[in-house]
Amino acid sequence: MHSRKHGKSGSHKPEKKRHAWLMYEPAEIEKLIIKLAKDSKTDAEIGLILRDQYGIPDVRSFNMRVSKITEREVKKEVPDDIYNLIEKAVNLHKHLNQNHHDAKATHGVELLESKIRRLGKYYARTGKLPKDWKYSIEQAKLLVK
Repeated sequence: MHSRKHGKSGSHKPEKKRHAWLMYEPAEIEKLIIKLAKDSKTDAEIGLILRDQYGIPDVRSFNMRVSKITEREVKKEVPDDIYNLIEKAVNLHKHLNQNHHDAKATHGVELLESKIRRLGKYYARTGKLPKDWKYSIEQAKLLVK
């Protein structure tokens, strides 16, 4: 978003097909996702656990989304993606308190907070955050604690 254009690179996900060797039914997968979400795992961690421990390569092949299921079952203060950005901003602020002259980090914080505000506006508009939600570093520090 804030960098120069570098093109689209990287590997492509395989086709979304149901594998014959997969021995889990959609209802069982949903129960696993709910159990892991209640153990306070993030959506990304849930996906990794399903892949590595249960051999489920992708829940999207079952027309399911981990984030939709966790959102429905476990209420979080903020969605995972904005939480990760807020966590990064809090760590950068800690760094800047010790290293006042780090101009690159200062610029990085400005870009990061801009991204957080933009995402916050989107989530407020779609109803995932309250309409009057505003980002501030003090609230962010309390949230990340």
